[in-house]
Amino acid sequence: PIKVHCMTSETAKKVKILVLGDSGVGKTSLVHLICSREALSNPAWTVGCSLEVKLHEYGTGSLTQPYFLEFWDVGGSPAHANGRQVFYHQANGIVLVYDLTNRKSNTNLLKWLGEYHQAVTGGKGTYKNDAEYDPESFVEQSIPMIVVGTKQDLADPPVLKTTSMVTGADLITVDCTNVRQFTLDSPLVIQLNKFFDKVIERRFFPSYHMATCTERHRSYTKRPSMN
Repeated sequence: PIKVHCMTSETAKKVKILVLGDSGVGKTSLVHLICSREALSNPAWTVGCSLEVKLHEYGTGSLTQPYFLEFWDVGGSPAHANGRQVFYHQANGIVLVYDLTNRKSNTNLLKWLGEYHQAVTGGKGTYKNDAEYDPESFVEQSIPMIVVGTKQDLADPPVLKTTSMVTGADLITVDCTNVRQFTLDSPLVIQLNKFFDKVIERRFFPSYHMATCTERHRSYTKRPSMN
């Protein structure tokens, strides 16, 4: 069991969560909704990286502890591909965001993972397409990931699960204009909170996180092939 000690928000520890995905998929709107619980009417294009912070209560009942979640919303423009890799280091979790109305933005998530992997490993490994994506690399890093499909209100085709199936990450879909989806007891918020807990466990309770990660990897290897 994990020991949780009392701590005030003034002394809360922090974790770093990368938010990755193509330009225009709604990363900034998603982060703002998570942190402020309000819709962003006119989001600006992100140049470089923007940062928002949310206080998250880890634990249950009276045994809770506050942690600051730092969301590093990385600009998705291809023109900034070389410069943005400086933001990737020392991340504790990754939110992969795609547009439900844009199939390419879903398949491009594997390229974003490849870019992240090369940045944190010093260029080891090359992933140019789905076939070259190696889940073992991310099992070794054991970094928690979640896939988020945005623009649920505009999506007519079925939800694409390609990236979440390949990576083994959970998938959620959201309408960033619908604040009611983010009530405290909603299934969407519960699933996000589970992801945030995993990020905290990886950073501050690594032995516990590795045990659960190993178990998830065993479940992943038993999944049927996508071919």
